[in-house]
Amino acid sequence: MQQERKITSMLKLVVFPAIDDIRRVRLQDVSKILSVVNCHDHEQALQAIADADAYFGKITLELLRSAKRLRWVQSPTASLEHYLFPELVEHPCVLSNMRGLFSDVIADHVMGYVLCFARNLHIYLRQQAEHRWAPVGDATAVTDFVTAPGTITPMDRAHQHLSDQTLGVVGVGHIGAEIARRAAAFGMTVVGVDPHPREIPEPQLTVWPMDRLHELLATADYTVIAAPHTPETEGLFDRVLMKRMKRSAILINIGRGAIVRLDDLVAALQAGEIAGAALDVCEVEPLPSDHPLWSMPNVIITPHVAAASPRVPERHLETLLENVRRFVNGEPPATVVDKRKWY
Repeated sequence: MQQERKITSMLKLVVFPAIDDIRRVRLQDVSKILSVVNCHDHEQALQAIADADAYFGKITLELLRSAKRLRWVQSPTASLEHYLFPELVEHPCVLSNMRGLFSDVIADHVMGYVLCFARNLHIYLRQQAEHRWAPVGDATAVTDFVTAPGTITPMDRAHQHLSDQTLGVVGVGHIGAEIARRAAAFGMTVVGVDPHPREIPEPQLTVWPMDRLHELLATADYTVIAAPHTPETEGLFDRVLMKRMKRSAILINIGRGAIVRLDDLVAALQAGEIAGAALDVCEVEPLPSDHPLWSMPNVIITPHVAAASPRVPERHLETLLENVRRFVNGEPPATVVDKRKWY
């Protein structure tokens, strides 16, 4: 870790791929002792990184091997499963990411899913396209929605009072905590599990350790995956785990696609082992056009857009600027990560 002291000698920050002039000027304005080298091709970056103190962008093994005094690397993304490689993990440089930019907008997306299922909006949208007036609960409203013997139909769910429902959050980081706050504001009971159990004052949530995941699944009407992709979470939600959920439960994934095994999800839905699913991320992206999930009426699919917001670019820049300020002042970045844990 960097020494927490003011740095007075010149520092070199290499940026690759190159950023636009507005962001480059904002970076350069952070400090007079900072030299920003905006690289437009790999060869230029390879030469510039040799004596660089810091690097922002996508780093490769070749670039890392060329770096002689690199002390800090800033990832342009929040997720690190496609960023890290063994040599970077072992390198003494500090790594930081872009976490915390999307928490509120992704939480809004989750509550959109929840409201759709609670009020059957996804069904009514399909009926609207057919010019069909059929309140859920009327047998005529569900005839076309039974996909297999034993499948939970819209009639089984009817319309819900959210204050009667429990929402479980798997992975209570920045995003998971924000989801919990919004669910609590709707009057829902909220439970959460995370590798770092703790108390969250708002909304008075006790975060359980991961060994209580089965307890959460048995309790939750909505299970939301907000965990990162790590060696521990890859393929975590398989058919065996889904069978731990309530048959009336909805599985929501806005974390990482690799956490849910899609074949197992299809099987669980077809067997009526869970009532529905909402996916913004998938094990395979784009989801193939012939995938059975597309035609399931109890599934909502959005194309990896939960984090889309006009606010994100400005937040991205402010996080970068704040971490550069900290680096210049000899302080650790605000978003430092544990390279061995991938978050």
